[in-house]
Amino acid sequence: MTPRHTTDVAIVGAGVVGAAIARELTRFDLRVTLLEAGPDVGAGTSKANTAILHTGFDAKPGTLEARLVARGSELLHAYAAEVGIPVEPTGALLVAWDDEQLAQFPSIVEKARANGYDAIREIPLEELRRREPHLGAGARGALEVPDEHIVCPFTTPLAFTYDAVNAGCVLRLNSPVTGVRRLGGDDAAQAGFALATPQGELSCRWLVNAAGLRSDELHRLAGHDGYTVTPRRGELIVFDKLARPLIRHVLLPVPTATTKGVLVSPTTFGNVLLGPTAVDIQDKGDRSSTPEGIDSLLAAGRRIMPELLDHEATATYVGLRAATEHGDYQLALFAPEGYVSVGGIRSTGLTASLAIGEHVRALLEDAGAALVARDELPPLRMPNLGEAFPRPYADGERIAADPAYGEVVCFCERVTRGEIRDACRAPIPPADLDGLRRRTRATMGRCQGFFCGARVRALLTGELAAARARSHAAPPPAPVAAGGAR
Repeated sequence: MTPRHTTDVAIVGAGVVGAAIARELTRFDLRVTLLEAGPDVGAGTSKANTAILHTGFDAKPGTLEARLVARGSELLHAYAAEVGIPVEPTGALLVAWDDEQLAQFPSIVEKARANGYDAIREIPLEELRRREPHLGAGARGALEVPDEHIVCPFTTPLAFTYDAVNAGCVLRLNSPVTGVRRLGGDDAAQAGFALATPQGELSCRWLVNAAGLRSDELHRLAGHDGYTVTPRRGELIVFDKLARPLIRHVLLPVPTATTKGVLVSPTTFGNVLLGPTAVDIQDKGDRSSTPEGIDSLLAAGRRIMPELLDHEATATYVGLRAATEHGDYQLALFAPEGYVSVGGIRSTGLTASLAIGEHVRALLEDAGAALVARDELPPLRMPNLGEAFPRPYADGERIAADPAYGEVVCFCERVTRGEIRDACRAPIPPADLDGLRRRTRATMGRCQGFFCGARVRALLTGELAAARARSHAAPPPAPVAAGGAR
């Protein structure tokens, strides 16, 4: 029988949150379509953050965000170990630099415990100095948060989407939603939405809005109001790998009412981050660094870790957080039409992503979606991008089996031809050099592609052309029975 809708669930936005929702829903017998306005997944806000796997110790107690961050941290730790997402257990030290900040420690500890996180503790100044000997002068004390870790921000949304696509999710890239029309009126059997996209109309029974910076716009297209996204620009500086020995933990500031503040953190790629700033802007496409922002970061870095500024900056980048006028996630089901808003997901979205997926699934189930768990899904193992874990260029057995893993192409990041080939043959190949960078680290190092860029581009172009030729030569896939992998 012809299905009433093109798909059961349409998820708009293939950032880390939308991808996590797609992964969760494809575990059930549903037709799921993931729509992304851009040419790749995880290429917006999700790629430009501080890459901290949070505990949620500093979330506002009683909020949905606090609950989902705590649950998401648990889920992402387990999932990362299962599929190979790099996570480093660095822990964090929240440092006070004056009496006013020091006086906030009791309330921060109280908030952490109200959120169910009891491992936080104040450490003596001499212990702080011993554990972070390169810390700037003037620190007054610190709180230890041992379970704040660093995670790869690139591999995470890719893993979620690979899992979803392998399980049958239909991914539509370059598909911004330009119009939303309700179907069926109050008839639940006919209810749903028709979504206008450049590739044509898509009809769905359930619509999930995970559009990030554009979530308020889609919210209004769906006939609702209640929040407005004001982009919060966060500028960051990436320092060279030679700076990595300076720091052992994530160094957190005492947060303010509007921002978690400027931190210094190692990355899973072996660099050191300084940032972010927090400035509300109007243009959702403005990801430009500013002289004022860079100057403010350098001033903060000079106080936190003066020796860091003696090292070369490899890159700067800007992330835009989807801040709203509300202090909590704007995550709710609107019945009877079957619309779920997932708005206002700010810097904690990476950590909370899998828990948000669980929450959306529960909302749909409560609203009447028939969720039948599928049989065991295909296993997934992601290529390792973490500097603290074995990389292909140093794996003798792997090179012996396939010499392409011994042919280094990007020397700053030690990326091999085999890794570039594998990325182009993955379930979702890169659309451009930026996509390849997030899948392999190629051109992400000190020279920023100056030395290797031409060859990397040639390999990317050649592999993608070969993949297209193979797909055209392959016989069409056999039809799949209803309820199977789509």
